Amino acid sequence: MKIELRNICKSFNKKTNTIDNMNLTINDGEFVALLGPSGCGKSTTMLMIAGIYKPDRGEIYFDGQIVNDLEPKDRNIGMVFQSYALYPHMTVLDNIAFPLKQQKVPKEERIKRAKRAAEMVQLEHLLGRKPSELSGGQQQRVALARAIVKRPKVLLLDEPMSNLDARLKIEMREEISRIQRELGITTILVTHDQEEAMTMADRIAVMKEGQIIQYDTPMELYYNPKNYFIAQFIGTPPMNFLKGKLLNNQLHLPNSTVELDCEFWEFNRKETEVHVGIRPYDLKLGKNGNVYIKGTVSMVELVGHSKMISVKVGNEQVRFFAEPNISIEYGSVIEISTQTSSIHLFDAVTGRSLKKDGMNKGLVKESVYN
Repeated sequence: MKIELRNICKSFNKKTNTIDNMNLTINDGEFVALLGPSGCGKSTTMLMIAGIYKPDRGEIYFDGQIVNDLEPKDRNIGMVFQSYALYPHMTVLDNIAFPLKQQKVPKEERIKRAKRAAEMVQLEHLLGRKPSELSGGQQQRVALARAIVKRPKVLLLDEPMSNLDARLKIEMREEISRIQRELGITTILVTHDQEEAMTMADRIAVMKEGQIIQYDTPMELYYNPKNYFIAQFIGTPPMNFLKGKLLNNQLHLPNSTVELDCEFWEFNRKETEVHVGIRPYDLKLGKNGNVYIKGTVSMVELVGHSKMISVKVGNEQVRFFAEPNISIEYGSVIEISTQTSSIHLFDAVTGRSLKKDGMNKGLVKESVYN
């Protein structure tokens, strides 16, 4: 099912809009994540799609038909919440089959469909258990099976993995992604966890204060953030930032001055204060690139396949990755560097990216070790 939100506004008081003139298109069979910090309006958006909230202004379309006044039960949606909301006195089979019972599906048919849904989430061996006899991950699978047993056209997931530990989160991400591909169902995930959004979604709508700041694929959000907020929000570990000044085609940093190509960057004849962003994976030890940074080592962390080094540069912390066998001592002064093609520039006042539109579109970079 194709979902369209056109000029949607929603407020819970007269002073501010929770959702402010939102426009969003989700294609049939697409997996989209609504990502943002707490209070940005992502759950409110989902609840309007579900029909639990009604927009103050604007229209919501399902396959070209306005559904603003359509009741939730008539929208053919399945929902999975952060709380599993299972019936404690019912077995796993009965919990899964319950929506079909409400729809008055014949008993033989609903048991057949419930068992099939249980197989999809790998719970067929636990059908006789009660929720209290299940782990958190198993309970979440029951909730997912209950949502898909109705064969909905839209699956809504509201922070479904918040209560799970790290390992179970990985398992559930894989499970949900597999089921979504198998069913080809339009799916919307609400999350504040960028790792969930980046690994699961076809496209991500990054939200802030009731507005979509950027709506793009995970790779484009990572490599081509449109503003300072996106650059700060997307990436683990987060992007490094240094203060710099831009004059004509020269970028002035504390330790270097860099000539920039006018083909790729927007320049102002007046001196412009900028945030210079560099991903940790794009930095290398040594003065090998034309953008180099000098600082004092403040932390060395072994993270399995590599070492993450923190360097104090003025008042800023800059992180980068090095080979695990490299010896770097606390308090030592080192130089790290990158190429101009790996930096991001953002106007310090507006936060807007200074990279020209279309530059490096679809870029996927290789490891810094290559």
